[in-house]
Amino acid sequence: MNPVPSSPDPERRPAGQAAGRRRRDAVPVLSVGSLDDVRPGSLLIAMPALTDPTFAGGVVYVLDHSDTGTIGVVLGQPSEVGIGDVLPGWSELAVEPGVFHVGGPCETDTALCLATRSGEGPLDPDSGLRQVAGRVHLVDLDGDPDELDGEIEGLRVFAGYAGWSAGQLAVELAEGAWACVEGDPADVLATVPGPELWHAVLRRQSGRLAVLSTAPADPSAN
Repeated sequence: MNPVPSSPDPERRPAGQAAGRRRRDAVPVLSVGSLDDVRPGSLLIAMPALTDPTFAGGVVYVLDHSDTGTIGVVLGQPSEVGIGDVLPGWSELAVEPGVFHVGGPCETDTALCLATRSGEGPLDPDSGLRQVAGRVHLVDLDGDPDELDGEIEGLRVFAGYAGWSAGQLAVELAEGAWACVEGDPADVLATVPGPELWHAVLRRQSGRLAVLSTAPADPSAN
């Protein structure tokens, strides 16, 4: 399992696999948010028009967004691989369940670690924490976990990530495959499964998105 990369490549996904696909002729387009709303710390919420089983009914936390592409991790998809089995020492700081979460289909042998910081004030450059947004930070897994004791509230480790190449996410947003909403640091460490988080995030919204909170997270499952 590799340490967290400084800049994962959104182009590196399984051959022929896009980050998301729109379900054809299934439901009217519901477009909420635009590419201008996408930034580190925001959430991409899968809309009913999205049929890719990797992302249907899912919530993606955005880690990085620029002209070259977008990178995030899928929330609420635990695996059966224990953190302690692969990264001894880090499991004591992990929130329950203490397993790797499936972050997406890109570079699945790469580990990305997110934590919410409890401390305040400037960070030591050698702290091993790199801010994503607000209290959410990327964690350098090559560092010493003991140095973060008392500095973070908890962490979660993701295997792989979701990536969009330049222009791809803009098209999917325009097609109504995703809605972009403001994230909350608690979303990153939420212990509920992905579909429950999907409903919880939508209940925080207003208008048409709030109405969707009563719908199935993944319409294809019905």
